[in-house]
This record gives sequence, C-alpha cells and structure tokens, in this order.
Amino acid sequence: MSTNPPQRRPVIRAVSHDEAGEAIGRLLAIALPPTRAAETGASPKVADFLLAWWNGLECGHFPIIHLCNVDAVIAEDMLTIMAHLAQESTIYADAWGYRDAMHDLWVRYRGDPNDAV
Repeated sequence: MSTNPPQRRPVIRAVSHDEAGEAIGRLLAIALPPTRAAETGASPKVADFLLAWWNGLECGHFPIIHLCNVDAVIAEDMLTIMAHLAQESTIYADAWGYRDAMHDLWVRYRGDPNDAV
C-alpha cells in the first residue's frame, strides 16, 4: 500500500469565495422563486443540496443522482460549491450573507425548525 499523500486532481479546480457565493445565489433563486407556482422540478433538488450542506442531520441528505436530474448549469453550480468546500475549512452559506435565505429555504421545504421544539 502506498503512503504517498493524495495528489490534487485538475478536475477539482480552485474556486474563489466569490465564485462559490455567486453559485449559491443562483441556486437559492431556483430553490426559492418568488412564488411556489414559479418552482420547477429542479427546485426541490436544489433545496435538498443546499439544506443537506446547511444541516444534513436535521434537513436530510442530498441524493447524488440529483446531479443527473438537473440541468448541467445547475449541476455545475452545485459542483462549484463542492469544489470550494473541498479546499476550505468548514464554511456555510451564511459566510456569504445567506443566513436568512437558508432559513426561508428550511421553512419552505422542511417546515419551521422552531416548531420542532
């Protein structure tokens, strides 16, 4: 068995804080359109992704197959965030100022977390 440290792969490129923040903003717009009538089939899948990152224990998981079931542009935004997470220490959407949007997302898709008390 080799004891060499893992090598960086070119497929995981460096993602800036700003690029990740822009991807989060685009994904939130898909998951939280202005009205429920404006939701698309991708909306709950994007919500699953963001909520699993935000609090997987309480909000559920993100089935990897969802990457195949959304448009390539949406999947790329998800992968952009994952690439950023792979290069940073623990960081969440509130680092980009999205705490309130994540709460709204939680309420829309999982119910109000304050009601679970």
